[in-house]
Amino acid sequence: MTYIKWFFILGFWGIMAATFHYTLPQRDVVYVQGTEIIRQDFSGINRLFYAQADTGNDGTTINRDLRLINTTDANGRIMVYRNEDTGFGWPPYFKLDSSNLQAEAQGATTVRAKPEWYIIKHYGWRNEFLTIYPNAISLKPVDGPDANIGLPWLNIVILTLFAAAFYAIWVRWRRFRIANIDPTIEEFQDNWEAAGDAVDAKRGRIRRWLGTWKAK
Repeated sequence: MTYIKWFFILGFWGIMAATFHYTLPQRDVVYVQGTEIIRQDFSGINRLFYAQADTGNDGTTINRDLRLINTTDANGRIMVYRNEDTGFGWPPYFKLDSSNLQAEAQGATTVRAKPEWYIIKHYGWRNEFLTIYPNAISLKPVDGPDANIGLPWLNIVILTLFAAAFYAIWVRWRRFRIANIDPTIEEFQDNWEAAGDAVDAKRGRIRRWLGTWKAK
């Protein structure tokens, strides 16, 4: 039971950590190499990692155009971002301006010899095997690749509120368990032990009775 308990505990916290890591905003300092639009099929398992069609368009088709923003960071690492509306769905970024952001990215395109640096805010993961990309939220020009991206205050606030809510629920659950569940379990155990003692006592009387017959 101990292994099963820890399996569920670790599984729960692993899912929560992955959810927060995927959903909460992150910031990268990059320069934009270019933009493109590709035709993407959304019928596979990777469909879970895409948002939706632009707000107001038909979102039921299994394939549609996907805007991409191609970038490189100060270490030469290439990162490709998608540019999709989130609308009023999950995650709740209420992004409705993908076309405007694509125009900003096109205007921000520079070459390796003379890059112009931007902070790109995004959420999500990049995985080549699943063909998924983080979703760009905004672009902000900065002076250089060493620009200060600031503290992630929104992430800190959300995680703090989540921790406070979880702690409040855990405290109330612990009090409820101590007041109601633990006494019931102890009473059940006591009754079980008492029943076992009664069975043992009855077996002992039967053995003694059989012993008197053997003695005769």
